[in-house]
Amino acid sequence: MSRLPLARRLKQRLSSYYSDGVTSNEHTTLVDDLTHQLRSYLDEEAISDIYDAYLYGAEAHKGQKRQSGEDYIYHPLAVAKILGDLHMDSRTIIAAILHDVVEDTDTTLAQLSAEFGDDVGALVDGVSKVSQLELESKEHAEAASFHKMLMAMAKDIRVIIIKLSDRLHNMHTLSPLQEDKKRRISKQTLEIYAPIANRLGMREFAQNLEDLSFEVLYPKRFGAIKDRLKTNKKGNKSIIEDLCVLLRKKFTHFDLEAEIQGRNKSIYSIYRKMQRKRLMLRDIPDINAIRIVTESRHHCYQALGIVHQLYKPRPGAFKDYIALPKVNGYQSLHTIVVGPFGQAVEVQIRSQSMHRTAEMGVASHWFYKTATTGEHAPQQLAQQWLTSFLEAQEQSSTSGEFLEHLKADLFPDEVFVFTPKGDIKRLPRGSTALDFAYSVHSDIGDHCIGARIEKVTVPLHEQLSNGNHVEIITSQSARPTPSWLNYAVTSKARARIRHYLNQQKNKESISLGRKLLRGALGKMGYRRIRIPIEHKNTLLRQLHVSEWDELLGDIGFGKRLAVLVAKQLLAVTAQSNNRDPNAEEHKSTALTIEGTERLLVTYASCCHPIPDDEIIGTTTKERGIVIHRARCNNCRNLLKHPDNYFHLNWSDSTEGKFQVLLKLDTLNEPGVLAKVSNVIAEYGSNINNLSVDAKHNHTSTMSFIIEVVDRIDLANIMRRLHAEEVVVKLSRG
Repeated sequence: MSRLPLARRLKQRLSSYYSDGVTSNEHTTLVDDLTHQLRSYLDEEAISDIYDAYLYGAEAHKGQKRQSGEDYIYHPLAVAKILGDLHMDSRTIIAAILHDVVEDTDTTLAQLSAEFGDDVGALVDGVSKVSQLELESKEHAEAASFHKMLMAMAKDIRVIIIKLSDRLHNMHTLSPLQEDKKRRISKQTLEIYAPIANRLGMREFAQNLEDLSFEVLYPKRFGAIKDRLKTNKKGNKSIIEDLCVLLRKKFTHFDLEAEIQGRNKSIYSIYRKMQRKRLMLRDIPDINAIRIVTESRHHCYQALGIVHQLYKPRPGAFKDYIALPKVNGYQSLHTIVVGPFGQAVEVQIRSQSMHRTAEMGVASHWFYKTATTGEHAPQQLAQQWLTSFLEAQEQSSTSGEFLEHLKADLFPDEVFVFTPKGDIKRLPRGSTALDFAYSVHSDIGDHCIGARIEKVTVPLHEQLSNGNHVEIITSQSARPTPSWLNYAVTSKARARIRHYLNQQKNKESISLGRKLLRGALGKMGYRRIRIPIEHKNTLLRQLHVSEWDELLGDIGFGKRLAVLVAKQLLAVTAQSNNRDPNAEEHKSTALTIEGTERLLVTYASCCHPIPDDEIIGTTTKERGIVIHRARCNNCRNLLKHPDNYFHLNWSDSTEGKFQVLLKLDTLNEPGVLAKVSNVIAEYGSNINNLSVDAKHNHTSTMSFIIEVVDRIDLANIMRRLHAEEVVVKLSRG
């Protein structure tokens, strides 16, 4: 099928998507800028596909605004433009334009994949956050989102390139947001996204993200360093230029081709060095810097010799990242020399291929259209890091642990140490002998008792330095202890130690659970010494638990109440004997909760639990088992006493509709109630109760009790209500 020219299609179709707000001319300018940029390296068919994605995204985001007031489609287009600067392929650009469609509109991932292909769908899914409505806390949602993103990165590195571009544009457009939200986003960017960019070798991205975050979090410190750098730059500009001229003449004399120019150090990197070395700004030696880019690796060392002939190097200030590259593949020679006027100047020397990697890391493959291979290729190093990290995190038991390990694994500074056989181990700066032991092998870590550094015996908490030769001392009787977590730095060591400690807790909880269940059964008159295996298996199937020890562990941990499990086991026993004890007691509503078979179930009206909510139960004489949301305010005191409640799960076969309370703050205008009611009716939900309270002259508070199928159904209704201009605030009761 033939395609119309871009300009003609714009005129014919764009106006149908926007009836007010931004004019077609402004949108034409945005798309024209993007397509003009993409024409430098993509063909017309690819650009036409990208334009179709723009139209699709524009329609999906129709009516949505950013906090700045501009149409939402501006943001995906800006992200696409950043990726265009990296010369990313057309599929990545399409995914960038559509990256918020699934998360922020009614479009499903299946619809998107059907329209643009499974590869685009996978990229969009990898970038999309896990909805907090699906989890019990912001921390869990954040950790789940990062875990999902890293898993998608392991399959396709383009996921993180899109996400970093998305975050970069968001950081440039933070100003309309409230101060607390700006600080939260900046803190997350500084702790996770900037280090990820650095770990992937995308140093330019990392520096931009660092400086933008630093400015929000510490505006006075940022301003002070920025002002001082401006002053220094005026005084040092001529010095750096003169040094570059002298070096060029010297290189010409030795017939060595090289690009020589001054470079700027980022504000945050200066601040970090001030903090780490406890220096004043005036005492930092490498604010003034010169970069030399040569033809090959061999020429780098030749250039180093010329520089050291011309100016004296500072002792101990030379670093060879060519022989020992950084973990992200960065290679360069770093030296600090004393210039002609006594000032310290850092000189970086690298080859052209090293420079490409240093500039763009994993993104250099697309920009330069080169298949970077070998042990130091950014793509290969990123893949190795992701695989190693995700394997280590399989033993992380909580979302908090996962985020902690991720931050620890993103340390930008490293130490290189040697095994007794002479192999090099690369570890984060600050790592201890214990971290080294786990880096060699998990079993060695589990059984270590000390170490020898340079043949001197040291404790496990001894920190390692560059060039150390390390040997681990082990004992078969040694085991990890909780104190090890105080000085283990690497995520692998911390995850392994926690896994072992959790296993020990599991053993103790199984033993406790066995005692509690036996006690509860004894009080109910159960006199058998051993529970028949067929009764155990029947109960495990009913509770969807795989092993008997897992059930006992849940009881020991307080996740299940021993008396409830005992009642369920007695019901299984009675059923196997063809009788039904306490039949009147166990008359119940339709089965929706796992493990409550044959028991009376009541849903608490204070929190209105619905399927997929995390729930707890408590027993009462009048209402049987009362189900609450785990985060119910009325259960705060209850949660302090684990013996009084137990965790429950929704059955996979849950059916029917459940009541839920919605609270809306709305503008006090005619027809508001009708608008809100119509939205709820659109989703086939009944309104069972309604109350309206006027807060003041401009707004009213409406409380609805509506019927929904599950949390997804509720999320769709809430998302649609959020889009209504008359709705100021919306929350679940």
